[in-house]
Amino acid sequence: MFILVQAHQYTRYQALMDQAFRLRKRVFHDQLGWAVTIDGDCERDEYDALRPAYLTWCNDRADRLYGTLRLMPTTGPTLLYDVFRNTFAGANLIAPGIYEGTRMCLDEETLSVDFPSLETGKAFGMLLLALCECGLSHGIETLVSNYEPHLERVYRRAGLAVEEVGRADGYGRSPVCCGIFEVSEEVRTRMQQTLGVAAPLYAGYRPRKIADSEPVRISA
Repeated sequence: MFILVQAHQYTRYQALMDQAFRLRKRVFHDQLGWAVTIDGDCERDEYDALRPAYLTWCNDRADRLYGTLRLMPTTGPTLLYDVFRNTFAGANLIAPGIYEGTRMCLDEETLSVDFPSLETGKAFGMLLLALCECGLSHGIETLVSNYEPHLERVYRRAGLAVEEVGRADGYGRSPVCCGIFEVSEEVRTRMQQTLGVAAPLYAGYRPRKIADSEPVRISA
């Protein structure tokens, strides 16, 4: 299942949170060679101290992690502006309806055990679809993220049209891109059809009404 872990739920989902920080260390430090902050076998940074929300893919008991990403409003401090400013060409990416998604990663080893027939590319696509559904359910209109170029193929295979607004070297072994994508029912439907997913993935999904106009801030 896909759930959103908010600040007031950290203690309830402590096992998942611990697994997420360990997974981030393995992916971003060990595999990708990013210059990230390491604390023992975990990766945490100053943005985690701001009590963000985490979209989490886990089993039904919520004690086994498959994937995660962090969500933060662009109206506050973000990696985008503080660290990855060189990856976009002066675009204005600050607004109440724009959220930053960071530290997206999958535990491929655990997925291969519990879902042996699930391809990694489709697994990433499912996490992206759940992210779109989460955004729809919380008034998010646009998502912005930094990613390595090879993920562009993953986005396309998931039916997600990501607009690249820039990229830069100097952050790791590969260039880092900055991309944005629209959060809408049309995008969700296209992704669902492309991935062959029949039902919503995000546990709290609720369709966005046409009359909705004001974004709902995810609580800290």
